[in-house]
Parts: sequence; C-alpha cells; structure tokens
Amino acid sequence: MQVKTLARSLAVALSLAVLAGCSSTGGTQDGDSYGSQSGSGVGTSTSGAGTGGQYGSSTGGANQQADSRIPEVRTIYFDFDRDTIKSDYESVVMAHARYLRANPNARVVLHGHTDERGTREYNMALGERRANAVQRFLNSQGVSPSQMSVVSYGEERPAVRGSSEEAYSQNRRVVFNY
Repeated sequence: MQVKTLARSLAVALSLAVLAGCSSTGGTQDGDSYGSQSGSGVGTSTSGAGTGGQYGSSTGGANQQADSRIPEVRTIYFDFDRDTIKSDYESVVMAHARYLRANPNARVVLHGHTDERGTREYNMALGERRANAVQRFLNSQGVSPSQMSVVSYGEERPAVRGSSEEAYSQNRRVVFNY
C-alpha cells in the first residue's frame, strides 16, 4: 500500500515538474513584473482575510502565476493552548500547499512558537505540535514530506514583547520560512 502512495506521489511530482518547466514566470503580457521573493513580508500580516482573492480557487493563468510565487502571508496564528489550524488561516496554508506542489524543489521550515505562559518544556512541545499540524495539513494537500521540516522555538523568540493578551496572541504562531 505504501508503494502505491509513493508511486502516486512521484507521478504528481513529475507532472508538476513538467508543468512548472513549461510555464513562464517573466511577468504579464504587459511587461509588468510581480513582487520579489525576498521574504520581506514575513510575519507582517495579522489576518488571513483577503488572501483568498490572490490565491483563490479561480482557474486560469492568474492562478498559475500565483503558484509560482511564495505567498505573501507567511504567519498563521493559534488560539491559547491549541494546535489546531483556525479556519481563518486555511486559505493561507492552502496557498502555501499550492506553491510547494508547483515548485517541487522549494523547501520550507515551519517555525512553531508559543506565548510565554507555561513551562519552557511544555511550550517547546506545543510549538512543535503547532508546526506538525501545519506539516500534516500540507502533506494531506499533496506536499512532499521532503519539502518540509519543523523547528520549535517555544516561547524563546517572541514576535511581540509584553504580558497582555494582544502580545500573547501575536506570539502563538507558525511561520513559513522559505
């Protein structure tokens, strides 16, 4: 049974590689070029709202163009003491899945983070569970496990310093690092 799954995954990967090799990434017909992949947008968005339009389920050339760029929103947030992906961020994770499937040579490290509440050991485990939840979701969407790795920072690298709920909510996150 694992051989069938591996064969199916290889067939999908090869198909995507052929499609990626045939597509153009030089911009639009007008000569406009799209944004860079410099990573300057890491962690700058606090909401998954509005991402569906650019990376939505529309068909055609625009969606293929979007799949060739790393999605701009690279941070998703979690509820207190939870490792389940909020429905608000499913479209963000789907955009990353489409990008990774369309770019089989791309690699992503999923950085799991927590707020400062709880012991260091508990937070390291919770950060890992959060990153693993994103990895499982991506895997279920056809992303190769070899394209992903997980790192937990627990509470060690807060995005926002402070002991308020607003600061805590910004620190409970997984960051996609390409």
